[in-house]
Parts: sequence; structure tokens; C-alpha cells
Amino acid sequence: MTASALAEVIGSGNWLVQTINYEIVRGNAIWRFVAVLLVIIIAMAAGRISQYFIAGFVGHREGKGGTTAVTLLLKCLSKPISVALFAVGLFACQICLVFGDNGIDPKIGLYWMKVAQAVGAIAVAYAIYRMVDFVEYYLLLWTSKAKTKLDDMLVPIIRKSLRVTIAIIAALWIADGILEANIRTILLSAGVGGIAVALAAKETIANFFGSITIFADRPFQIDDLVKIDGHFGPVEDVGFRSTRVRTLDGHLVTIPNSIIANSIIENVSKRPFIRRTSNITITYDSGHTKAKRAVEIIKEILADVPEVNTDPENPPRVYFNEFNDCSLNIYMSYWVRPADYWLYHEVNQRVNLDMMRRFEVEKIEFAFPTQTLYVKKE
Repeated sequence: MTASALAEVIGSGNWLVQTINYEIVRGNAIWRFVAVLLVIIIAMAAGRISQYFIAGFVGHREGKGGTTAVTLLLKCLSKPISVALFAVGLFACQICLVFGDNGIDPKIGLYWMKVAQAVGAIAVAYAIYRMVDFVEYYLLLWTSKAKTKLDDMLVPIIRKSLRVTIAIIAALWIADGILEANIRTILLSAGVGGIAVALAAKETIANFFGSITIFADRPFQIDDLVKIDGHFGPVEDVGFRSTRVRTLDGHLVTIPNSIIANSIIENVSKRPFIRRTSNITITYDSGHTKAKRAVEIIKEILADVPEVNTDPENPPRVYFNEFNDCSLNIYMSYWVRPADYWLYHEVNQRVNLDMMRRFEVEKIEFAFPTQTLYVKKE
């Protein structure tokens, strides 16, 4: 680089510095900018100190009387208060500077004011955003008294919906009302793109309305044993987009809510009892006496099981009902209450073991498929 070119660059740099000094620094002594820096530091420090004291006060109050409306409110507002103090600091900074014909360009002061207003609006929106936790706490208290666990799952969905709504409204309010961005034009120009996005997100929208259908109709609750679209197991979670079912094999199946809304749902947990139907086969050698005794033994066993339904309208059913190819068939049917899936299997085990023990004492043999061949000699 030649000496003349270097001098030209240095000259342009000096011109830029002079312009910045003229537009920003003019009419303001250095101590004013130092004061601005100090105000910002004090505002940030005040925010941190306020959070510290609020946390200490809340911890002290909760240690004595547990969570109250006051402590919960202070928890929600501790961080927004620090943002609000920072906004106050930005407003105070303008007092330290000189604007106008004898000072900094008024446009810079206008932009500074808009930024301070935007930070203040963010503090307000943040406070409303955090107040959702306050609402959620009392909604959980209310739903905990309800009989259905599905209401407990509704609270997180309400919380997410409120937070998303507050964030969108706050962003539009700050951008359009304070920063004066032309949001309407942007939204109108994005109309065609919005249609394309809506078409692409039609499955998501269908799943959302499917979740509304689930919460409105309540075909099942959390932990209910259900059979949906061939998947059998307890319901673990219901969300905006999908429902999670844990199969009896331990697999976690995620089913879109749009499918659930259009599927036949078999809620096994809603049955008042679990029915067992079985065929007990004994050998033909048992004869009339032992066949009759086998029926009596099974009735006695079922009568001694407290979980077996003894309702006069639906008593246990035991009948010698069929002559099979290789056995005498005894039909057995009973109902287990309460309708607990694993209790049902435990009751069946007790009945089976007791039946085997009693049959062994009476020397009644269980039948199994056999064939007898007769060979004729010429």
C-alpha cells in the first residue's frame, strides 16, 4: 500500500470517528456515559438482589407454613421483577444523556425509548407467562379431587396452550405496538405460505382435534387397561398429538390421537368383573359316580373363593355337558371381582391347584387325547 493510499484510509477513518463523535457524543461529557454504564450495572445488580431476597423470603415462609398463594405468587414474579428493573434502568439512562440540537441525534433517543418500552413489555409478558404456574398449581389441586386421572393430564395441556398463546400475543404486541413493525402486511403476505403449511400440517391438526375428542368423551383414563387398534395395555400418557400405551410385553406404543378418535376402543378396566370359561375333561373310566362327584368338587372349590362372584343372578356355572371323543366334558364358568387382571390369574391358579389336589384324593383322572385301536385277526 502506498503512502498516499494509507493516508486516505486514515483520513476516512478519522472522518468516521468524527462523525460518530458528532452524532452520538456531541453535547455529552464522558461522565454521562459512565453514569449510563453505572445505571445499567445497578439495575442488573438490583434484579439479582431482588431475586435473592425473594427466594430467601419464600423459603422461610414455606418452611413454616408450606406453599401459600403469596409464596407461589412471589416465585412466579421473582424473575420478571429483575427484567422490569432492567427496563427501569434503561429509562433512567435517558436522564443522563443530552438529546436534541445540542446533543445526541433525537432519532437515537427515540429508538432507545422504544427498546426500553419493549424490555418493559417483555417483563409484563414474562410475568403473565410465569403466572401460568400459579394457575396450574390450583388446577392440580382441583383435579386431584376428581375421580378421573385424565383430568390430571389435562392440566399440562392447558398450561402449554396458555404459555404458547401468551408468547404469541406478547410477540405480536411488542413487534406491532411498540417496535411498529408492519405485522399486518407480513401476515397477509404469508397467506399463501400459511395455506401450504396448513395442508402440510393437516395430520397434526387432526391429531389435535382427536385429543380434544378424547378429553371430551373420556373413553379411558390414565392407567386404564385398553385395547386400541390391536394394541393391548395400560394408558401411560395422553398428549396433544398422540397417546402412549404400554403393552403387556413392555413395549411403549405411540398411537396418533386422530386414529384413536376413529377407532373402536375396548376399555378392559371398566368391566365390573373378569369372566373365566373353561372345559374340564375327565376320562370315560370315571363313570357316572365320579363325573357327578367332579361337578360337586368344582362347585365346592368355587364357593370357597371370596373373589368369585356369588351374586344370585350370576352364580358360578358348573355342568357335565358333553361327551367328547376321548373325554367327559365339564363346563365351568365364573366371574372374578374386582376386575384386576393379575388378581384374575392368581384366582385361576388357586382354583386349578385346588381342583388337581381334590381330584387326586378322589382318584378322578383328567383326560387327554387318546385313541384305542382294535386289530381283527382273520
